[in-house]
Amino acid sequence: MPDENHNENDQELVRLAQEGDTAAFDRLVVKFSPKLYGLVYTMTSNREDTHDLLQDIFAKAYRSIKKFRGKSAFYTWLYSIATNMTLNHLRKRKRRQTSSLDNLDSGIQNDPAVIDITHQANPRHQTNVNELQKKLNEALQTLSDDHRAVVTMFDIQGLRHAEIGKILNVSEGTVRSRLYYAHKQLQVHLSEFIH
Repeated sequence: MPDENHNENDQELVRLAQEGDTAAFDRLVVKFSPKLYGLVYTMTSNREDTHDLLQDIFAKAYRSIKKFRGKSAFYTWLYSIATNMTLNHLRKRKRRQTSSLDNLDSGIQNDPAVIDITHQANPRHQTNVNELQKKLNEALQTLSDDHRAVVTMFDIQGLRHAEIGKILNVSEGTVRSRLYYAHKQLQVHLSEFIH
């Protein structure tokens, strides 16, 4: 979750961007790009798609920023755009081709945008950690797009149930239900790593 002490700074940058200050919008892009990259990449497992989607997400946010009224935090609004655009992309991709686990980026376990627990691991455990990350990504890709979105936002991005509900426009109960179901599915896929 973005730092709480920057929220007032976000409001000022948003106000300036709404008045046409492109430098202020660029600062918002720089601030939120790493989190959004992690969100989109975890959902798509494809670097090219992620980079293309981020450009589209920020372009849409720039075009729509005057409509932002501040009823929620700016990052909640931005995450809503990112999540909806990513889910739409995944649905189109599924229609174009049956998604295969073979299409996953082989470099995901080395990508800095994904939670990096490997740099602290000693070399003896490096192979196991890389294998676990690969298996986790494969397991995530077996979830429905909606379930993967909730797991990504809660477990990887650290958002609260209420925030996820606002982003996805669903109740907190629906968020909790999807998380429960997704966690059960992930446990089945990762059972060999769970002792």
